[in-house]
Amino acid sequence: MTTRDSAAAERIRQAAIASFAEVGYGGTSTRQIAKRLNMSAAAMYPHYKSKEELLYAIAMDGHQGVLSALRKADNDSLPAAERLRIVIEEFTRWQAEHHELAKVVQYELHGLTREHYRTITAIRRETSDVLAAIVHRGIDSGEFTVTAADDVVLALSSLCVDVCRWFPSRTHQDSVELGAAYGELAVRMVR
Repeated sequence: MTTRDSAAAERIRQAAIASFAEVGYGGTSTRQIAKRLNMSAAAMYPHYKSKEELLYAIAMDGHQGVLSALRKADNDSLPAAERLRIVIEEFTRWQAEHHELAKVVQYELHGLTREHYRTITAIRRETSDVLAAIVHRGIDSGEFTVTAADDVVLALSSLCVDVCRWFPSRTHQDSVELGAAYGELAVRMVR
């Protein structure tokens, strides 16, 4: 077990996620994160050498988590519309259930080094590729009437990703119900 895999490292990541989601990466210091845990800032350094390294670990966890969830939900033996509905349901549900983490990984990436940012954007492209494969299959089979696959993927991704910005709300508290609603909307968008 590395120090990043320890229970202490996980507690540090969770405290950082809460702070980054609340006041942003730029508005958070390592001291503030440590204070949430009743520890000294120096106690964080065996786990994360810098605030940027901590953000990178969080970004990796979040992006790999959502990509894994979408790949697990996707079943290429199903008709394209059913695949799209299921994957969008999962994408939406994940963004809602992990809304603080998702908010950080969607809106705080500006704090990453170029190298770390490139690594994260590669994972983001893989996530988009899951949706693109479904949309292209639907267009090629004639199941979908849309012609601009890239525009559809961008619209669907934006729809799902934005959930982390406002979830939960007065009208939407159930991530599964929201996922089902977004899944149906996605299918209507492509037909």
